[in-house]
Amino acid sequence: MNWQQFLSSTPASDYIIQKEDYDKQIKKAAKMIKEADAVLIGAGAGLSTAAGLTYSGQRFEDNFQEFIDKYPSPYMSDMYSAGFYPFPSEEAKWGYWSKHSMINRILPQALPLYKQVYELVKGKESFVLTTNVDHQFYKAGFKDEDIFATQGDYGEIQCARGCHPKVYDAIDMFIQMDQARKNCEVPSYMVPRCPVCGGVMAMHLRCDNTFVEDEHWHLQSERYGDFLRRNKNQKVVLLELGVGFNTPVIIRFPFEKMIRENKHFSLIRLNLNEAFVPESLTNKAVGINADIQKVLEDIQDES
Repeated sequence: MNWQQFLSSTPASDYIIQKEDYDKQIKKAAKMIKEADAVLIGAGAGLSTAAGLTYSGQRFEDNFQEFIDKYPSPYMSDMYSAGFYPFPSEEAKWGYWSKHSMINRILPQALPLYKQVYELVKGKESFVLTTNVDHQFYKAGFKDEDIFATQGDYGEIQCARGCHPKVYDAIDMFIQMDQARKNCEVPSYMVPRCPVCGGVMAMHLRCDNTFVEDEHWHLQSERYGDFLRRNKNQKVVLLELGVGFNTPVIIRFPFEKMIRENKHFSLIRLNLNEAFVPESLTNKAVGINADIQKVLEDIQDES
């Protein structure tokens, strides 16, 4: 079921934007976290955007002007769209993706907003479920075993056909590509090849059914399930950060289902524009339409 079907199957009277006063919402959220035994963080693209990893506008132009000039196209309007550009060669493809990884995965240190999330839940048992692929939760201090990054990682590559269930660390390769790139392309000898089938490689990003769910991916999936089973009778806050309707079936809809089915669970949904929650959940949920960084600061101050 996609999000349009979900909304159309939900009574209109049930899906509303909460109208509570902002200060009351902050107090309610702070109380939820204070009383929680554990926190499940669900994070989407909106969190990284709020943290400064914007994909369009000045940041895109400052870092990718050579690609914009060489490949004039509607694709070159932002970093996300540029990833779908039909590059003419593997040298050109990796010229772009090595730069993309440098800008969004390798060079950025732990961003203040992510460190703020870490400080907010530090001292409580926590787990992170995220569709983000920029490695920021790791950099902010969360343990690897407590993070399930469902959609891949900008620092990894895989066989483009998904011929075997293994991914490869590409950080050093991308750094070398970035240094060697000329006219938007990397040297031919740097183009990676699948060590099993000899075919081309691709970024480890979920875009179709060739996405590789390797041993680590399945281990983290199991750890996520273990976290939920271990805390099913505990007070758990589901802290949802920047999750919209791009892939709602991974975090947004499952979180609402958990709230309905577990009397001990509560939901804090933070989103600049899409923080509305079903009216039937308002006694156990708070949705705050505001800048995530400001909201977290205010919750921290209230705590």
